Amino acid sequence: MRAWWAQTRAEVVMTVRRGETLLLTLGIPVLLLVFFSQTHVTTTPAGGRINFIAPGILALCVLSTSLVALSIATGFERSYGVLRRLHVTPLGQRRMIAAKIASVLVTEAIQVGVLSLVAFALHWRPHGGAGGALSTAAALLLGSAGCAGIGLLLAGRLRAEVNLAAANGLYLVLLLVSGIVVPLSSLPSVVRRVALYLPSGAMAQALHQSLGQAAAVSASLWWTLAAWALVAPLLAARTFRFD
Repeated sequence: MRAWWAQTRAEVVMTVRRGETLLLTLGIPVLLLVFFSQTHVTTTPAGGRINFIAPGILALCVLSTSLVALSIATGFERSYGVLRRLHVTPLGQRRMIAAKIASVLVTEAIQVGVLSLVAFALHWRPHGGAGGALSTAAALLLGSAGCAGIGLLLAGRLRAEVNLAAANGLYLVLLLVSGIVVPLSSLPSVVRRVALYLPSGAMAQALHQSLGQAAAVSASLWWTLAAWALVAPLLAARTFRFD
């Protein structure tokens, strides 16, 4: 536990010191929240634009932090030989992956706090009460684990430059098809069905149900999120290469 905690703290400090990471994880989501809530670029369900956009941007934060930022940073650490040096320490492979996922959760807690304040200033009124808050926290936690597992899977198998392109490309695809800023009802039926089996799509839909509709999250969404949260990190741990 001591080695895991030390690595987690180091990961958080390094994240805070990377200006480009802060731009990706805080600046861009805030900009998108303001832009999409104040314009009519996309259609949104009844109930107010901000009530649809805010939960989607929370899902976007998880996607950008857990998948893109984590994958790119880890990929270049692997390329530079940093991870090879960590591999011979008492930290080990699985504790290293657990530390990276834990540092992502800390970063996302900061993101959720900042974005919630901005959304409240834009007259966001989330629904669901205490039950909605618990469902939101569970969806964000499971979605983070699933997306982080995918990010580490890419970082542990691909060259840094290829991983950079793959992570950004996957981010763009998931952003467009997961119901984050474009409602699933506006997408073709085939895309809509596939999106609900993706970690980002299931997470975004769970957040829309718990925060925007004050409805109970569908059991199928919980099963999808739980499966990704379990399988993706385990697969990343089994296939990760340090060099």
